Amino acid sequence: MQKSVKLLFSLCFFVISAGAAAQIRIEVIGGGATQRPPPLSASDFPCNYSTAGNATQIAVAIAPFRDESGLKQSMTSVIAADLARSGLFKIVDSAGAKPQHEPDQLDYAYWRARGADTVAIGSVSPASDGRYEVRFRLMDAVRQTQVAGFSYVAAPGQLRLTAHKIADVVYEKLAGEPGAFATRIAYVVRRPAKRYELHVADADGFSPQTILSSNEPIISPKWSPDGSRLAYVSFEQRKPVVYVQSIVTGQRQAVANFFGSNSAPAWSPDGRRLAVVLSRDGGSQINIINADGSGQPVRLAASASIDTEPNFSPDGSAILFTSDRGGAPQIYRIPVSGGQPQRMTFDGSYNVSARYHPDGKSFTFIHRCSGRFAVAVQDLTTRQVQVLSDGGVDESPGFAPNGRMILYASVAGGRGILAAVSSDGRVKQRFTEDAGDIREPAWGPIVSK
Repeated sequence: MQKSVKLLFSLCFFVISAGAAAQIRIEVIGGGATQRPPPLSASDFPCNYSTAGNATQIAVAIAPFRDESGLKQSMTSVIAADLARSGLFKIVDSAGAKPQHEPDQLDYAYWRARGADTVAIGSVSPASDGRYEVRFRLMDAVRQTQVAGFSYVAAPGQLRLTAHKIADVVYEKLAGEPGAFATRIAYVVRRPAKRYELHVADADGFSPQTILSSNEPIISPKWSPDGSRLAYVSFEQRKPVVYVQSIVTGQRQAVANFFGSNSAPAWSPDGRRLAVVLSRDGGSQINIINADGSGQPVRLAASASIDTEPNFSPDGSAILFTSDRGGAPQIYRIPVSGGQPQRMTFDGSYNVSARYHPDGKSFTFIHRCSGRFAVAVQDLTTRQVQVLSDGGVDESPGFAPNGRMILYASVAGGRGILAAVSSDGRVKQRFTEDAGDIREPAWGPIVSK
């Protein structure tokens, strides 16, 4: 299986780095009222490919905030970019509009004539201590009422995060579900000289930081539920070892370094345990360990097959995993308390890398169709499968914390990239970086600050 092959690498440690990394760029290649998934004939792609129709977009205007012209980057451009990238919003052009920063200044008729359903207004005021007071209101252009209000004191380095938080407020109020713009992603970059870097960046690719740098592969980064730590696999000891590292302090600990290989970490919802794949007892088997490295592993099931890629259900009661126990890689589910695994996928001969939706009602995975590996979603109750990506060599899918998007690794132009597709298949994005191949993505949780 694809992931188990990674366990055969042999590798050596380089250095830990906390420096800045190259920024990744996001290109929206599908979504909105004028984009559809690319047409594919049945002979090219005989799968249940998503052909979700066009959805009505919410028209929102982002009026330039007062006093933001002196900032390195306008907050309103960040807010607009976030909302546009989701595919759910049509950003109404605010060029040429007179200054409107308070409700009593709003020309509702003007915005309605431009097609806006809602208008975001606000200000950025410098404070005496070097920080900024950011005020924001979301106004209904039809009812002429306030939908939401927001006030925040931010240091200069927090203004972009504040803009993401405002975009989250707009998204939640108008789309009816939490936004995920103020979250972070983790991913691995492979440089041409076989140098590997574990990066953390904002969800829009800005402010990347190198968490770990090595001459040996780094794979399988996974965020802790509180967003403070990453679990990952490093080959610096000439074999795969699972580490847990603090994002803030950089301190890390080898939490699974047993005889043989140690791989595929997955956090429990409470952040206290990890499911890992160990070969110390022969084969590749799923074990539960404490996230602080204490105690002894508890084997989840005994079999002669390869069991790998565990993923906890949101309520912590079950684990999805990949196994070849039926003769080909398929997705299975087993209670965390142990028991008989239940096969979950039956469509096709190759289904791997399952990850639960945050609501626990479905999961995403990689599904092979006619030799192409594509991102798919399966409903847990109906078992209906929907293929969402165009396919090729897609891998490592995972949901955004609000379940709206699926982030995964792919290939374009012979280079490793990240890509994202909405859970209905309508919106597609590509994440690229100039100086390396990007792999192993993981979307971090929504963290309240």
